[in-house]
Amino acid sequence: MTAMHNPPHPGAVLKDGVFDGSSISVTDFAKHIGMSRVALSRVVNGAAAMSADLAIRLAQALGGSAQSWLRLQADYDVWKLSHIKRARILPLKFSNDDSFHIAA
Repeated sequence: MTAMHNPPHPGAVLKDGVFDGSSISVTDFAKHIGMSRVALSRVVNGAAAMSADLAIRLAQALGGSAQSWLRLQADYDVWKLSHIKRARILPLKFSNDDSFHIAA
């Protein structure tokens, strides 16, 4: 499977799938799934990550699986973090006796 180019934040998927073109508000939906409007709004607007708790609530309210929501978050996080410059990490090399050394 190939990596997605610039995957969407799960909040954008939620916004497009539930709130755009619908009569339900973030406030009403938050109330329906038992969470605060502020917490849901932060996810919908991409300011907070999808939690396992929210993923379970969304799966119960909308169908599908909690894992699919969490995969969206993981894909988004990995893509975003993979574009940050960081020091190179050298791989570990393991020997037959389970000892290891750092590859140069």
